[in-house]
Amino acid sequence: MTDRCYLDYNATARLRPEARKAVAEGLERITGNPSSLHGEGRAARAALEEARETLATLYGAEPREAVFAASGTEANNHALLAGGDGPLLVSAGEHDSVLAAAPGAERIPLLPSGTVDLDWLADRLKHGPKPSLISVMWVNNETGVVNPLAEVAALAKSSGILLHSDAVQAAGKLPVDFAACGADLLTFSAHKVGAPAGSGLVLVREGVELPSLIRGGGQERRRRAGTESVLCALAYAAAAKAAEATREATHARLAAWRESFEAALLEAEPEVTIFGRDAERIANTTCFSWAGARSETQLMALDLAGYAVSAGAACSSGKITASHVLLAMGAAPQEAGGALRLSLGWDSREEDLPGFLEAWCSFRDRQRSGGLKTA
Repeated sequence: MTDRCYLDYNATARLRPEARKAVAEGLERITGNPSSLHGEGRAARAALEEARETLATLYGAEPREAVFAASGTEANNHALLAGGDGPLLVSAGEHDSVLAAAPGAERIPLLPSGTVDLDWLADRLKHGPKPSLISVMWVNNETGVVNPLAEVAALAKSSGILLHSDAVQAAGKLPVDFAACGADLLTFSAHKVGAPAGSGLVLVREGVELPSLIRGGGQERRRRAGTESVLCALAYAAAAKAAEATREATHARLAAWRESFEAALLEAEPEVTIFGRDAERIANTTCFSWAGARSETQLMALDLAGYAVSAGAACSSGKITASHVLLAMGAAPQEAGGALRLSLGWDSREEDLPGFLEAWCSFRDRQRSGGLKTA
């Protein structure tokens, strides 16, 4: 599939060579269970702790604060347990791994820009019943909008409330400093930075109680039972280290490409809506909508043209629904139902976005001429 163009890095990033190398080397040298006491087990434990220390250092944490998980979804589910049985406050723009894990949680509304409504949150904390935990994602996976985490943390701290932030889309794109960010728990996913799927991470501030999500053995300081995947941890650490080493240069490159693309898109089609354009966004993401066709119609046509992009939201069955994030931002159902998300990554090419725009404009012209039917 070398003739195709991959523009869906927020769903999963291409495998970095550093991660591939880490897995290959790990397969050669690691055979033991990291909980075993013999030499092979001790070697596996040493490799696991080296990966833990690398990740903790990259994210401004202490190794003892880092708990491995099997995915970002598991990490989010685990982090929410810190709230105990008390009421939760979560932003309306959270990933489904937070919303589905806390179905009864009260939702913090979004502003039209895509960020959480800080005035609403301040008023709610002042006058409403006290929640046990607040969950506000750092970067939205659909729009790329960056939430004001420091301000949310200040509000949470002043009220004595724990704060969790899903940092899956922040890693490798923004500077992450757990010690300074104000959150009590941060969660991450390995495959978003170029490692294989199968590993995640929860950073838990010292002193915060985090019950075990999975029960069994005493792994991960009794916070997550189950034999740790040393290979996944090594690949994750290698990919995260590579992402951080090139973060600033990648940001500058992708930001320039995106600004040029969005200007050209609006010039080619003034009826397009670009979501979150007035807010701070990570450099790799553009989410836009055109009312002339539904998301699935656009996706199928673009896929046939060789471009892999995504809609605002998709469930595991592959059926596309109107994005809850865009609806929470005030988008009309038809507008939200026609959204596309483009997300670039570490090996994206400068010609990718102009090529996509040409393919999309060709689709639009055929749609307008009646050559395609809406799904």
